[in-house]
Amino acid sequence: MHSFALVGLLLVPLVGSLIVFGLPQRDAALIKWFTLVVTLIDVVYIIVLGAAFDTGASAPRFQFVGSWTWIKAFGVDISFGVDGIALVLVAMAVILVPAVVLASWNSFDSQSDAEELNEKPRSVRTYFGLVLLLEFFMIGVFISTDVFLFYVFFEAMLVPMYFIIGSFGGPRRQYAAMKFFLYSLVGGLLMLAAVIGVYVTSGTGTFSFTALIGHVPNGATQKWLFPGFFIAFAIKAPLVPFHTWLPDAGAEAPVGGAVLLVGVLDKVGTFGFLRYCLPLFPEASRYFAPTVLILSVIGILYAGFLAIGQRDMKRLVAYTSVAHFGFIGIGIFAFTTQGGTGAVLYMVNHAFSTGALFLVVGILIARGKSRLVADYGGAAKVTPLLGGLFLLAGLSALALPGMSTFVSEFLVLVGTFTRHKGLAILATTGIILAALYVLILYQRTMQGVVSEKVRKFRDINVREAFAVAPLIVLILFLGVYPKPVIDVINPAIRATLLNVGQVDPPPASSTAVGGQK
Repeated sequence: MHSFALVGLLLVPLVGSLIVFGLPQRDAALIKWFTLVVTLIDVVYIIVLGAAFDTGASAPRFQFVGSWTWIKAFGVDISFGVDGIALVLVAMAVILVPAVVLASWNSFDSQSDAEELNEKPRSVRTYFGLVLLLEFFMIGVFISTDVFLFYVFFEAMLVPMYFIIGSFGGPRRQYAAMKFFLYSLVGGLLMLAAVIGVYVTSGTGTFSFTALIGHVPNGATQKWLFPGFFIAFAIKAPLVPFHTWLPDAGAEAPVGGAVLLVGVLDKVGTFGFLRYCLPLFPEASRYFAPTVLILSVIGILYAGFLAIGQRDMKRLVAYTSVAHFGFIGIGIFAFTTQGGTGAVLYMVNHAFSTGALFLVVGILIARGKSRLVADYGGAAKVTPLLGGLFLLAGLSALALPGMSTFVSEFLVLVGTFTRHKGLAILATTGIILAALYVLILYQRTMQGVVSEKVRKFRDINVREAFAVAPLIVLILFLGVYPKPVIDVINPAIRATLLNVGQVDPPPASSTAVGGQK
């Protein structure tokens, strides 16, 4: 029996986008309210699906499954389904989009910026239509269970994000958009070659993900095909040394675009590691795991040091994300239940944490018309509510106990320590770097002497509060009670580890005394 549940979730933003593109440009208020309603419909939709998702031991791994023939000659189907990993990531994406809509509400109404740059006013209709179209592709990439269909959504995501950055971003937006597009396109071409290789070598005559598991030949075949998927996902994540496009794209994208770029699109890379690299290429995954772990630890430390020295607030937040993706990488390739569960939980928590930080930084930039840290000072004394939200978002970014990011970071480090003690200890030093770059940013912008520019600032308004507050609430709630999300993720992580042929290492014996048992 085919379920249409996920099809409905997918079609809501697609139909909404088409309607928005058809609305008159002059009806800006109607466009914004309609877009917000469409995104909230999907929030309610995913809550209903989450409530119906079965986490029992006898439940199937993929639920709400539907499949319809697309290209029969090549075994390509339009197939959808979600396991626990995909479900929480879809929920993450769907929750972030309304926050982006609210945060972008008045971003393109004023013609002053366009006049200063001698440009035409930016289209409200185009921006919100692209946001809904991007939501459609983001949902599709997480729920696809056909490898070819996944590839289509994976590549199609580039188009709306390219135009969001290139048309609505900062002064160097065209350079940043092109760099983002070219990096992603190169990765996508490598992945396409690998997808074809998987189809040919598996002998299954299908692109079905579940049918392909266990059918890609071991040995040299896996070791040649694995990099095609891995590099594409490492660029998207991004993992050092494939990360250089992110600081430019994150800094030049409009704040709403930056939230979706770092909060959702980048998670497609780490999702791809778990969903495709590990199950399809188990032997190659084990072979390349030490290299990936080393690269991930380097990313944590390298990006952390770079973040400390940034003068541009948006570039600073972008570099913090590179460091956080290093933690996700070690959690995935540690091949432990704790590490894998922590990595998926980290993806969700990072999206809310960095999304909130980008939003409050964007609010500050909207008032001061500058991205430079040095142009602000003492803002918390003038805008205490904004300062409070900034502090909470920053504390979440440094994984303070009581915040959701602490739970995921703890699970990742514990899960990694059981197999790779030295790498886990090195990764732990990233926590110190995080405290430095977050607290230095907060101190320089929110504390100290109030600058003349800041004296004129108004505090956060109701619309801005509604954009940021839900993310802060989720950060605090999941920091205290992450069990509902962990219960959803765990079964899918165990199934993935079984595909890789890995089990958790046995716990150290409590009877060991003096080095002897």
